[in-house]
Amino acid sequence: MGKIGAANRVKLFCGIISADEEMIGKAFAELKKRLGEIDIVSGIVDFDFTSYYNAEMGNTLKRFWISFEKLVFADELADIKVFTNSIEDEFAVDGKRLINIDPGYLNPANVILASTKDFSHRIYLAKGIYAEVTLIYKKEDFIKLPWSYPDYLSPAAKKFLLEARTKLMRSLKTPVS
Repeated sequence: MGKIGAANRVKLFCGIISADEEMIGKAFAELKKRLGEIDIVSGIVDFDFTSYYNAEMGNTLKRFWISFEKLVFADELADIKVFTNSIEDEFAVDGKRLINIDPGYLNPANVILASTKDFSHRIYLAKGIYAEVTLIYKKEDFIKLPWSYPDYLSPAAKKFLLEARTKLMRSLKTPVS
């Protein structure tokens, strides 16, 4: 029988969608207060992969990803998603979000995203939050799954994720102080 152990340390990141640069700055400040220093910011791409957010947030959306210097434990993801949703709600105007912040994490084998929506490939974590394996890492690249979001397959996302994974692997070799 296997032994029950502690959750693994993982590289936390957030995917961000917004058209409002001022809002992005405010969100960064809130994220840094709770989650620590940002160590990687991806390139910015037009968010034209879907029109899902357009009615709520507008048609000129930008997409990018950030990661955090400090590793977290995988079992913190539900609390972090609740926190990022509270930031979205805090800055909403007339019930419409100005920013979308979706946390996830990298471990050596895959990319995990948090969601408030249940679906066939998602598992319940806690507090109304689900998780999905969005990409798997194999042969020095991230491999898509049938449900992988197209923006996570973009060159900007892949570059960001590979850089974040490299930092994760270095951090995991460093003893925890």
